[in-house]
Amino acid sequence: MSEFRERFRAVRHAYGAFRQRIRQRQAHLGHVRRGVGRRLYKQTVRIAGEERTNAVARSYRQAREQLRSFIHRFIDPDAWYYPYVKNTTKVILWLALLTGLYVFTLNYNFLYLTGEMPSVEELSNPKLNQSSEIYSLDGVPIGKFYAENRTPIKYEDIPKQLINALIATEDVRFYDHGGVDMRSVGRAVVGVLTGRSNTGGGSTITQQLAKNLFKTRRKAQSGFLTRIPVVRTIIYKSKEWLMALKLERNFSKEEIITYYFNTVDFGKNAFGLKTAARTYFRKQPDSLSIQEGAVLVGLQKATTAYNPVKNPKRSKERRNVVLAQMAKYGYLTRQQADSISNLPLVVRYTPENPASGPASYLKNAVEDFVQKWAEQYNEENPGSEINLYTGGLKIYTTIDSRMQEYAEEATQEKMKQLQRTFDNHWGNRPPWTDEDGREIPGFIDSVAKRTERYKSLVRRFPTQPDSINYYMKVKKYKMRVFSWKSKTGYDSTQMTPFDSIEYYKHFLQAGMVAMDPHTGYIRAWVGGLDYDFFKYDHVKQGKRQPGSTFKPFVYTAAIDDTLINLSPCDRIQDRPFRKEFINSEGEKDVWEPRNSVGYYTYSNMTLRRALARSVNSITAQLTDRVTPERVAQYAHRMGINSRLDPVPSIGLGSSDVSLYELVASYCTFVNNGQYTEPLIVQRIEDSDGKEIETFTPKRRQAISPETAFLMIHMLKGGLQESGGTSQNLWSFNLFKNRHEMGGKTGTTSNNSDGWFVGVSDKLVVGAWVGGDDRSIHFRSTDLGEGAKTALPLVGGFLEKVYADNKFKNLQGPFPKPTVPITKEYLNCGYDASEEEEESDSTDTSLEGTGDSLFIPAPPSPDPSASPDSTNT
Repeated sequence: MSEFRERFRAVRHAYGAFRQRIRQRQAHLGHVRRGVGRRLYKQTVRIAGEERTNAVARSYRQAREQLRSFIHRFIDPDAWYYPYVKNTTKVILWLALLTGLYVFTLNYNFLYLTGEMPSVEELSNPKLNQSSEIYSLDGVPIGKFYAENRTPIKYEDIPKQLINALIATEDVRFYDHGGVDMRSVGRAVVGVLTGRSNTGGGSTITQQLAKNLFKTRRKAQSGFLTRIPVVRTIIYKSKEWLMALKLERNFSKEEIITYYFNTVDFGKNAFGLKTAARTYFRKQPDSLSIQEGAVLVGLQKATTAYNPVKNPKRSKERRNVVLAQMAKYGYLTRQQADSISNLPLVVRYTPENPASGPASYLKNAVEDFVQKWAEQYNEENPGSEINLYTGGLKIYTTIDSRMQEYAEEATQEKMKQLQRTFDNHWGNRPPWTDEDGREIPGFIDSVAKRTERYKSLVRRFPTQPDSINYYMKVKKYKMRVFSWKSKTGYDSTQMTPFDSIEYYKHFLQAGMVAMDPHTGYIRAWVGGLDYDFFKYDHVKQGKRQPGSTFKPFVYTAAIDDTLINLSPCDRIQDRPFRKEFINSEGEKDVWEPRNSVGYYTYSNMTLRRALARSVNSITAQLTDRVTPERVAQYAHRMGINSRLDPVPSIGLGSSDVSLYELVASYCTFVNNGQYTEPLIVQRIEDSDGKEIETFTPKRRQAISPETAFLMIHMLKGGLQESGGTSQNLWSFNLFKNRHEMGGKTGTTSNNSDGWFVGVSDKLVVGAWVGGDDRSIHFRSTDLGEGAKTALPLVGGFLEKVYADNKFKNLQGPFPKPTVPITKEYLNCGYDASEEEEESDSTDTSLEGTGDSLFIPAPPSPDPSASPDSTNT
C-alpha cells in the first residue's frame, strides 16, 4: 500500500510540475501577445488615428464581455470543468479558422501556394477535350484530329450493367454521398496506418471525375507547397474533395456518370467509353457484353498493368474481380458471375491514329487549312475558342469516299506492277546513278547523314565516329518495313538503319490528285504509297520539274496574247533551235534543245500536232517568241504559285512545281478560262452539329474563254493526232457515252520524273511517278516516260470511276463553245512532208529525254490498241 502511495505522490508531483510549466508558458505567450498587441496598436494608430483605433478596441472589448456574460449564464466560470470547455472551444474555433483559411488558399491560390483551381464557370460548364472528326463530302468518316482521342457519349447509350460494374467496383455508395464518402476515407486511412492494401481507396467516382476533368495534378496547376512530397498529396486530395462537392451541387448523379465515362482514360490513347469500346472490341458501347464492360471498368485500377492487349492474364483476373464485386452487391447472381468469369478474354484490338483510314495524305493539308481558318476566326470573333484538337469539330472535306478508294486502289495496283518492272530493269544494280549511268559513290552515306537518327548519334558521340558507325551500320533493330510482296503490305525483319535507308531508296514513289474543274473540289488525293511508311506528300509537298506537262502554258500564251495571236492551225517548222543567254553566274551560255528521236523532221507542223507530239524544238521557238517572262506570267495567272525562272528552257518545264498546282492550273482550260482555287474543306460544324462556316473557292479570269476552248482542242490532240503522246489512254475502258478526253504527258532528265494530266469536262486528274531522289530512275525512256509510268495511274483510276454507276454522269463530250471562236482550229490540213513523216517526235526535258511513242496513233478512238507494259 505504501508503494502505491509513493507512486501516486510522484505522479501528482509530475503533474504539478507540468501544470507549472504550462502556466509559465502561457504567461510568456501572454507577454508576447501583449507586446505584439502594443506594437500593432501603435501601427494602427499611425494609420487610422488614435480616436478611431480606441473606438474599435472598445467595441471589441464590449462584444467580448457580452459573449462572456452570455456563456456564464449556462456555464459556471468557477466550475472545475470550465477551463476544459474553454480550451476545447478555442481549439475548435482555431481549427475552423484555419480550415477556412486553407479552403480560401486552395480556392484562390493565395500567394501561389497551392496552384490553380477551376473557376465557378468552369465547374458549372466543364469542357471536354473532344476529337475533331473528318468526313468525306458524302458523310463517310475518314479520320480525326485530337489531343485526347475522345468521342462523347450520352447517358442513355451507356449500358446499365456497365454503370453497375463501375459503382460496384469504384464507389458502392455513389448514390448516397455528396461527393466525399467519409466512410471510405476512414477505411483508406486505416489501411494506410495498418499497412493493409485490400481496404480499398477513398476516392469516389465524383472525385475521380474532378481529377480527370480538370487535370488537378498537372504541373501547370502546381503551387509552391505542391513541391513538398507529402504536402503535395494532401493538397491534391483536398482540391479533389472541394471540386467533388461543387460538382455534386451542380450536376445530377446521371450527369456525373456521363461525364465520368466521357473523360476517363482507358489506355492505348483511348479516352472515353465510346473510343475505348471501338479500340478494344470494335463495338459501339451499347453492344458491349457484361464481361467486356468489366474489362473496361477493370482498366481504371491501372491502364497498363491490366491492359487486355499487353497483359491479358492480369486483365482477365481483374475482370473477374469486377464481376465478383457485382455479385457481392447484388448486380449479378453468384452463378452468373462464376459463369461469366470462366469465359475466355476476347479482344479485337483496333487502334486509332490521326492518319488511319483513307485519304491519309490529305489530312495534313486539312490540318493546315483548318488551323489557319481557326486562328483567323478566333481573331475576328473575340471570345470564341475554336480548337482543332479539343473542340470536337466536324470537318467535311470535298473528297468523295468512293472515288478516293478507287484512287488508292489504282495507285496500289499500278505501282506494284511498275515496281516489279523497275526491279527487273535494274536487277542487282543500285538505281542511283549519274547522267553517265554510273553508280553515285557514297549516295546512301550522304542520305544517312541527313536523317534524325544520324544527327542524334552525332550529338551523343561527338568525338566517337566508330560508335556512330556501329549504331548506323552494325547494330540491327527489329523493324516493320513496307513491302509490295506481302499481303499485309509490310514485313517484319531485322536491319541496320543504314540497310533500311538503302532498302527504301529502291522504291518508286507516286502521287495522284483528282479535281472538279468547275467547283474546285478535290475529289481524290493520294500523296504516296503508304502513309505509315512514307510520310512525304507528293501531291502538295513535293515539287519536281514538270517536263512537257508545262508546255501547254507556252501554247496558251502564244494563242491568248494579242501580240502573238496564234491559232491551233498555225505552223512552225521542226528545226534546230539555238539560244544564247546569260546564265545565273552572269556568264554567256548557249541552249540547244534536242528532240527525243535525235533528229528534226523539218516539216511545218500545226501547233496542235506539235503539242500532241510534244516536239521540243517548236516549243523552244514559241517560248522565245512569247518570251520566258510572259510564259511565267501566264503560268502564275493560271494557278502555278511556285517560283519560275524566266530562262529559255522554261517552256520545257525546267522549274519545279507541285502536282497540286499543276492540276489546278489545267482546270482553267475546262472552266472557260477561269482559274478556280482548289478546295479541300467544304464546311465545318461544331460539336453539336451547328454549322460554323461554309467555304467557297476563290475565282479569277485567267485567260479568255476562246483560248480556253482552243486549248482543250489542243489537249485532245494528244489522243487524236498521229503520234500523240497520250494515246496509251485508249488502252483503258474510258470512252463510252461519247466521252472525250485530252491530256499531256511529261518526262524529265534521265527519266527521273514521269507526269500525266488527263482532262475531261467533269474531272481533271494528274499523276506523278519518280524516285525519292532525282538520281533514282529508269535508264530507258521506253520504260521511264510519263506515258508508261504516270498515265497508267490516271487510266486505272478513271476506269474504276467510270465503271461505277454513281459516276456515269462524269462521262460525256466537252461542251460546245460559249463564245464565238474567231480563230481557225478545224480542217487545218497537213503538208506532204508532214503526212509522209513516219518517225514520231515526242517530248523531252531540258536534257533531251522525253515521252517516246509506243503504240500506233489512231486517227480516232481505238479501244483495241495494245496496253502499256505496266498494265499486264
